[in-house]
Amino acid sequence: MASSPAEATLPSARAGAPAGRAQVVGTGLIGGSVAAALRKSGWHVTGRDAIGGHAQRALELGCLDAVGTDPEATFCVVAVPAALLADQVAAALADTAAAGAVVTDTGSVKTPVSRAIADPRYVPGHPMAGSEQEGIEGANPDMFAGAVWALTPNEATDDHSLRVCQAVLAGFGSDVVTMTPERHDALVAVVSHVPHLTAASLMCLADDRALDDAPLLRLAAGGFRDMTRVAAGHPGIWLDICGENRDAIVSVLDELSERLSEMRDVVAGADRDGLRAVLTQARRARTNLPSRYVRPQELLEVRVPIPDRKGQIAAITMLAADCDVNVADIEVAHSPEGSEGVLVLVVARTEAQRFLAALAGQGYHPTTRDLA
Repeated sequence: MASSPAEATLPSARAGAPAGRAQVVGTGLIGGSVAAALRKSGWHVTGRDAIGGHAQRALELGCLDAVGTDPEATFCVVAVPAALLADQVAAALADTAAAGAVVTDTGSVKTPVSRAIADPRYVPGHPMAGSEQEGIEGANPDMFAGAVWALTPNEATDDHSLRVCQAVLAGFGSDVVTMTPERHDALVAVVSHVPHLTAASLMCLADDRALDDAPLLRLAAGGFRDMTRVAAGHPGIWLDICGENRDAIVSVLDELSERLSEMRDVVAGADRDGLRAVLTQARRARTNLPSRYVRPQELLEVRVPIPDRKGQIAAITMLAADCDVNVADIEVAHSPEGSEGVLVLVVARTEAQRFLAALAGQGYHPTTRDLA
């Protein structure tokens, strides 16, 4: 993107995220994949793991450049179980204090750690990606390409740290979404946590029935396998998740129980019209699940003048999430001659008008420009 001589433009995903020295804490499936993605993007990556031999194996597989702690790292990702997250994030912040590193994490539940850690350099995060494989052997540098990566800045997070995270993760090909920690936890209960528990319940139901009817599981076709695929996840991870996000999960399970009860009544009553309505709604919703935008002509730049005040980038990117607007790219242009900058967001043309209206409603004065 062209900038006037008076502007200093930060690196963006389109230009390639700035590479340097990175630290990864936890070299399992997710941490190993993050390390591999960082190396693929040009970073020098050092990793450590509390379990003996894990980091060394990551080094052998080419996911790391070195094993240990790098005090010169300027970007750090903590990928450990939820119960260990706060302590390890705090340790990572301390280890990289001299270099002023931005620290993020990959935990599935964001509210507890966001409340526990108040540091300008910390940006809580959660990649919505994974695999049925376990451990570093399943690490994949392309795991996050096309996947949503949620960032949930708290009140202490500064805009620079958020911007760095957005740029680095967009460089992986991730769809970076910003929201509050509390909202994240409520939403992932619906789209991730309860689906996993539902799949586990259905799988157990089939397994129990198979004890009396051996051919049952042999009849499990593609639909059943697809629906229960996530039940193959490691049980230990889900013990922590269900403990950390208990209230939101129980609330959604209650809603699901009501829905299943309604479905039972519709089927039991031979209510064809009611059943058709439910199935039609489900089909429409499934068909309309969002997808990534890949053609430049489908995209538009939205340019928003912002004051040099903490929290502006977080506020605008959260507003985009509220409007269900996908931000494909983001950067900031600063003018050294004034106290304002310009936040540049790339969004789908089809979503731009509602985003512009929402921005105007919040007192911003956005303009648009075609991509060059």
